[in-house]
Amino acid sequence: MIGVLMNERTPPPRVLVVTVSYGSDAVLPGLLESVADATSQPVRIVVADNLGTESVRTIAADAGAEYLALPNPGYGGAVNAAVRAFGADTEWVLVVNPDVTLGATSIDRLLAAADDAAIGSIGPLITDEDGTVYPSARQLPRLLSGTGHAALRNIWPGNPFTAAYRRSNEAPVPRDAEWLSGACVLVRRSAFDEIDGFDDGFFMYFEDVDLGARLLDAGYRNRYEPHASVVHTGAHSTEKSLTAMTRAHHDSAYRFLEKRYHGWWLWPLRQVLRVGLGVRARMSAH
Repeated sequence: MIGVLMNERTPPPRVLVVTVSYGSDAVLPGLLESVADATSQPVRIVVADNLGTESVRTIAADAGAEYLALPNPGYGGAVNAAVRAFGADTEWVLVVNPDVTLGATSIDRLLAAADDAAIGSIGPLITDEDGTVYPSARQLPRLLSGTGHAALRNIWPGNPFTAAYRRSNEAPVPRDAEWLSGACVLVRRSAFDEIDGFDDGFFMYFEDVDLGARLLDAGYRNRYEPHASVVHTGAHSTEKSLTAMTRAHHDSAYRFLEKRYHGWWLWPLRQVLRVGLGVRARMSAH
């Protein structure tokens, strides 16, 4: 395998690297090539392919990675399937998008910083190709802040709801967060198993928000470690289906808030949220 080659005398891989491909042929090789410089630990890499293409199978094989063809169960569902199939005896699972390039020693830096058994997940500094820092360590969306962020972020990007949710005004220093971006996050396997992994009900979007929330609920910490860094090119597989993905994003946002605020007495507020998110989805798609 990439990182440290596996043989009979090699210890079990400490890290299972899982990436989910959906027409990711152009970017996947860059991710796979970057793993070797990201860690000195034994790792196993799995490419979960939600399109099941021969081209991706070949890319995975050429890189020494495992390949898992799937009938598109969604992002979180694909990660869950990969962990079940290839994660035996693995201490950590690195969930990473195929359009990410891992920085040198980034996995090792994350492992070194996860020195507290209460840390359930730990995430790196994520930048765009131009070096812009992506706000990847955030607060959980709440009824007031989430509604304010959704309503105002496009017309008033610097509004206080969005700033608080993204924690975008804070310097990139090590700290705890309520959730970490699923573009690249290292999750403790025992914690992942304890909460039954990702919620398969999120087909796309908010599965990482929900994972962070459930790790917190289980008593774990989500830790941001900006001394490890990765570069994310972003959204390659959704560019041609913007309308559908906008709808999926808003549907997932509602599902998350419905899960968190499920009391019967909150039913009227949930209906307002449903209608508001539906209207915003239609407006965003045009």
